[in-house]
Amino acid sequence: MRVTNKMIMNNASSNINSAKECVNTRNKQMTSQKKIDRPSDDPVVAVRSLRLSTTLSQVTQYYSKNIPDATSWLDVTETSLINIRSLMTDCRSLAVKGSTDTYNAEDRNTMITQLESLQKQVFAEGNADYAKRTVFTGYRTNSNLVFTEDETETKYRINQTLTAETNMEEHRYYDGVNKVPTTADEVKNPFLGLDPTDANYTFIDDMEQTNYYRMRLNYGLTDNADSINKMTIKDGKGNQIAEFSYFDTTTGLTEDETDVVVNDNSVQHIDGGINLFVFANETDWSNAEITDSTNSSTILSAKGTKTVPDDAIIIIKETGDIILGKNVAATLKNNNATIDIQYDKTGFKEGELRPEYYYNCQKRYDPNDVDTNIPYTKFDENGKRIYFDIEYTVAANQTITINTEACDVFTSDIQRDLAEMIDAVKRTIDAHNKLDEITKMKGESQYASDEYQEYLTTWYDALKKEADYFEDNLQKLFSTELGKIDKYYATISLGITDLGCKKDSLKLTEKRVGDQRETVQGLQSTNDDLDLSQIIIDYTAAYTAYQASLTAAGKLGESTLLNYL
Repeated sequence: MRVTNKMIMNNASSNINSAKECVNTRNKQMTSQKKIDRPSDDPVVAVRSLRLSTTLSQVTQYYSKNIPDATSWLDVTETSLINIRSLMTDCRSLAVKGSTDTYNAEDRNTMITQLESLQKQVFAEGNADYAKRTVFTGYRTNSNLVFTEDETETKYRINQTLTAETNMEEHRYYDGVNKVPTTADEVKNPFLGLDPTDANYTFIDDMEQTNYYRMRLNYGLTDNADSINKMTIKDGKGNQIAEFSYFDTTTGLTEDETDVVVNDNSVQHIDGGINLFVFANETDWSNAEITDSTNSSTILSAKGTKTVPDDAIIIIKETGDIILGKNVAATLKNNNATIDIQYDKTGFKEGELRPEYYYNCQKRYDPNDVDTNIPYTKFDENGKRIYFDIEYTVAANQTITINTEACDVFTSDIQRDLAEMIDAVKRTIDAHNKLDEITKMKGESQYASDEYQEYLTTWYDALKKEADYFEDNLQKLFSTELGKIDKYYATISLGITDLGCKKDSLKLTEKRVGDQRETVQGLQSTNDDLDLSQIIIDYTAAYTAYQASLTAAGKLGESTLLNYL
């Protein structure tokens, strides 16, 4: 085969280009330290690189964003619960002191200030937030757990379930709270035998204590528009014992009304033989004529006493107390009964819990227009709780629930118990103040006569009995609250422990994901990267070959066929 100069030059040019391409490739590898510049350079390396990049991106998302965000959320929740538990410790200290010691007026005033401060602080912690997201409200993170200001026009229709096993408790009620006389006539009028209808009639009440079992609504019904729409009593098997339906409970429910409200036309009875009464407020109880709801002319209890007929249920709207007669209480206990009650509540105070986080309810803009109602569902039709979990994906196929719902760690019972403690201290203070007034009056010249001294001694004895009762009630109530506060403390501690377990699990996941991230980074480096020293050697070899090819091609140009002729 004849080889011409042109063929030699073409081959030399082709080889020079090949060497040049090799130099260019090695140069790119040296500057980028990557094996390939485009997928076509090595499809196998390219596919493996894409897979490793996707995996690394996911792992980095878990390690750098999801896990730190979840940890921060748990930290905020834990801090809030620790603060609430600390407040419970302070409440317990006050309860211990109140159950064992007798205080003077200054000490009692200090105690009220402390209790009111604790009551306000406890639920202020419930509005704790992380990055403007409230941590105790499930996935409704844009709403507060408690009302941050008084909302007098806000209306809810609330469905609450109470059980005899967990919600029934014994409570003390008192009759005959005395009014201190301020004039000589008021001092002696009780002893003149005046007719009770006389305008000048005053009397010395004889303090009495009655004990009844009760259940509590989470809210008092203080507005005249508030009403109880329906109450159903069932035994432990779900069988209905009694039902009451109220369609109009506003009649007679004004604050100055003294009669018990019994609406014969609107109360529907279904079995059970239970009478139901609704009071305007707690004061009315001692002045009301309690009548049978099936026969309004039948008086079941006399005026001036706080007595519950054995087969009756009394609801004090002001406090939300459901007071049970002896037979009713026994029936509910023996049957492990539940009470489902639906009521309308208008107006909420700062610091009160929002109902939607605890009950099935409706926020009502217009009770007559169902389209304006906003429903909230906490329990399904079978009474099973619906959970509003916020889950973070913290690893491949692994999620963690980061939120703690308020109903799992505290309820309004804490606030209501603190309110009762405050009320007990205030009553004791008032009783001692009245006693001090009588003592002061006994030393005044206008009451120096033996007659007035005798009258005032009688007043003093009655008020001393009242003060003793309230002192005794304060100590007994605070002693009872010790047990309740311990339960609240235990529940909150359990919530903190649960958070601690989640944080420990998250730390283990973080370590594992961190190790996985390093492993994937190593695999990706092995797949994509070149060793710099090897690249330099390869580049030097390619460049040397390129230079050699140029030199050889240059030599070819120096000789032609004419040199041999």
